[in-house]
Amino acid sequence: MKSLILGSVLVALVAAGPACGVSGQQTETGSEKEPRQVRVDSVPEVDESTRYSKLSDEDFRIVAEELGVEVAAIKAVVSIEAGANMKGFWAPGVPVINFDRTMYNRFRSKAKDKSGAKGEKVPAGLTGYALREWTLLINARKVNAQGANMGTFWGMFQIGGFNYKLCGCESVDEMVRLMSYSELQQLELFATFITNTGMLADLKNKNWSGFARKYNGASYARRGYHTKMAKAYAKFKKQE
Repeated sequence: MKSLILGSVLVALVAAGPACGVSGQQTETGSEKEPRQVRVDSVPEVDESTRYSKLSDEDFRIVAEELGVEVAAIKAVVSIEAGANMKGFWAPGVPVINFDRTMYNRFRSKAKDKSGAKGEKVPAGLTGYALREWTLLINARKVNAQGANMGTFWGMFQIGGFNYKLCGCESVDEMVRLMSYSELQQLELFATFITNTGMLADLKNKNWSGFARKYNGASYARRGYHTKMAKAYAKFKKQE
């Protein structure tokens, strides 16, 4: 997952400038049109032992039904955009993140609450890349907590915190709380995001080129995202 997601982040940042995140379509909050709410009112209770580590067929069915798309279509997108491992957490309650200092510097002044979280500590047990990213985030939170959360890319889909409204959240704090709760919530936030950024029609029509162009940026064809999604869809459809 890391190489796929980080690759799209870097390409998008180069191609579309600092307002982008996972793709050229990630935009700042505050547009005139009120973002659509897609998340279910009450996410089903999940097993504490699996909510951080596995998306079930029922999870996919719930989200596909919300969006009005085929289960095989949503599975295809998730399997490609989230990576083969579809990993949303480094540890229970500790989501996969990428702290982006450029985004932090851009959004720290736009935070509604610019206070720091002085007592926060880096989650225990992390190593390597996970430890580095969470250390950067916690240090930034001590200065400006909301700005740090807005300048970070969250979960298996690496959606920028500055897009909290496009994910159907009232605040970046709510987005972080949901990203930290379960992989199903991460999938729900992703579903809301693709709806509010105009990608849902492409998914319904299985227009893989159109979807990949918006989500992955101008380099989607060279990287073969559209063909990978088409193949994944055919595989999941055959399994039904």
